[in-house]
Amino acid sequence: MDIPANSMSLAQNNLSQAVGISVLKMAKDQSTEQAQQMIQMMAQSVQPHLGGNLDISG
Repeated sequence: MDIPANSMSLAQNNLSQAVGISVLKMAKDQSTEQAQQMIQMMAQSVQPHLGGNLDISG
Protein backbone atom coordinates (compact mmCIF):
# COMPACT_ATOMS: atom_id res chain seq x y z
CA MET A 1 0.00 0.00 0.00
CA ASP A 2 1.44 3.37 -1.04
CA ILE A 3 0.51 5.68 1.84
CA PRO A 4 2.12 8.88 0.45
CA ALA A 5 0.30 8.48 -2.88
CA ASN A 6 -3.01 7.82 -1.13
CA SER A 7 -2.44 10.87 1.07
CA MET A 8 -1.75 13.09 -1.96
CA SER A 9 -4.83 11.76 -3.74
CA LEU A 10 -7.01 12.41 -0.70
CA ALA A 11 -5.63 15.94 -0.35
CA GLN A 12 -6.32 16.66 -4.04
CA ASN A 13 -9.85 15.34 -3.73
CA ASN A 14 -10.46 17.48 -0.64
CA LEU A 15 -9.13 20.57 -2.41
CA SER A 16 -11.24 19.87 -5.48
CA GLN A 17 -14.35 19.46 -3.35
CA ALA A 18 -13.62 22.67 -1.42
CA VAL A 19 -13.17 24.62 -4.66
CA GLY A 20 -16.42 23.22 -6.04
CA ILE A 21 -18.33 24.18 -2.91
CA SER A 22 -16.82 27.67 -3.00
CA VAL A 23 -17.87 28.18 -6.63
CA LEU A 24 -21.40 26.99 -5.88
CA LYS A 25 -21.62 29.38 -2.92
CA MET A 26 -20.52 32.30 -5.11
CA ALA A 27 -23.13 31.36 -7.74
CA LYS A 28 -25.83 31.12 -5.06
CA ASP A 29 -24.89 34.50 -3.62
CA GLN A 30 -24.94 36.08 -7.07
CA SER A 31 -28.37 34.57 -7.83
CA THR A 32 -29.72 35.87 -4.53
CA GLU A 33 -28.40 39.36 -5.27
CA GLN A 34 -29.91 39.34 -8.77
CA ALA A 35 -33.27 38.20 -7.40
CA GLN A 36 -33.25 41.04 -4.86
CA GLN A 37 -32.42 43.54 -7.61
CA MET A 38 -35.27 42.17 -9.75
CA ILE A 39 -37.70 42.54 -6.85
CA GLN A 40 -36.59 46.14 -6.32
CA MET A 41 -37.02 46.93 -10.03
CA MET A 42 -40.48 45.41 -10.05
CA ALA A 43 -41.49 47.34 -6.93
CA GLN A 44 -40.30 50.61 -8.48
CA SER A 45 -42.14 49.98 -11.74
CA VAL A 46 -45.55 49.66 -10.10
CA GLN A 47 -47.79 52.63 -10.89
CA PRO A 48 -51.17 51.95 -9.28
CA HIS A 49 -52.80 55.12 -10.67
CA LEU A 50 -52.39 53.92 -14.26
CA GLY A 51 -55.05 51.79 -15.91
CA GLY A 52 -57.81 52.64 -13.46
CA ASN A 53 -59.88 54.61 -15.97
CA LEU A 54 -60.63 54.01 -19.63
CA ASP A 55 -61.96 56.83 -21.82
CA ILE A 56 -63.73 55.30 -24.80
CA SER A 57 -65.74 58.38 -25.87
CA GLY A 58 -63.71 59.28 -28.90
